[in-house]
Amino acid sequence: MVAESRNLNRRLDAARKAAERIAQTDALTGLQNRRAMTQYVDQLITGRVPFACMHMDLDYFKSINDTFGHAAGDYVLRAVAQVLNTETRAEDCVARIGGDEFVLIFVRVTDRVFLQRIAQRMIARLEEPVQFDQHVCCISASAGTSISIDYPNPDPDVMLSDADRALYASKKAGRGQHRFAKDHQSEPPQHKGFNSPAEEKQKGRPPRAALCCVIRPSYAVAKAPMTGRRRARSSQPAG
Repeated sequence: MVAESRNLNRRLDAARKAAERIAQTDALTGLQNRRAMTQYVDQLITGRVPFACMHMDLDYFKSINDTFGHAAGDYVLRAVAQVLNTETRAEDCVARIGGDEFVLIFVRVTDRVFLQRIAQRMIARLEEPVQFDQHVCCISASAGTSISIDYPNPDPDVMLSDADRALYASKKAGRGQHRFAKDHQSEPPQHKGFNSPAEEKQKGRPPRAALCCVIRPSYAVAKAPMTGRRRARSSQPAG
């Protein structure tokens, strides 16, 4: 009787943990979701662990959906998730918080030079063409970062809002760039609806990745496997 009770408790505990993982996971990409990211940041702040909060938004992603359909868009989002996973560590948090918006939490990383290098490398990788069926889809990304040590009392909402302002500054500067929050605190936080590729072209700026969406013969395309990878992560901050 005791053994049966223990087995039942173990099964119930395993089911509860599985449900928690599902509740904290983005179904499309396998990344963390906003809820998981918020909980992780709260843990870091409570534990006084320094971190950087990078808010990233894809550039020209809407043109992928509009031109090739949502299946292509979903494929690109999974490809983006793979890039972000490979550019971060197990103790970091990579979350999809919106359609084409991501937040990356870098634990115990506060050096601006290092963060700038990481951001530039990720953006460069995201600008590499993604092949989907007969289509070649190209995007870019803009990002903004806030750093916890810049705040006497870090607050998750304030840090994310400041990172969003820095992201807006990157968009305003021409997209495909990265900025730091403390350099752009006067920028408005709203960045959606910024100049379209057509508007940029009218202003004399080539729309970069937006022009890369082309159709190629099917025999020239080899679709890469998109098996997602979810990294094991402790429920507590790395110590």
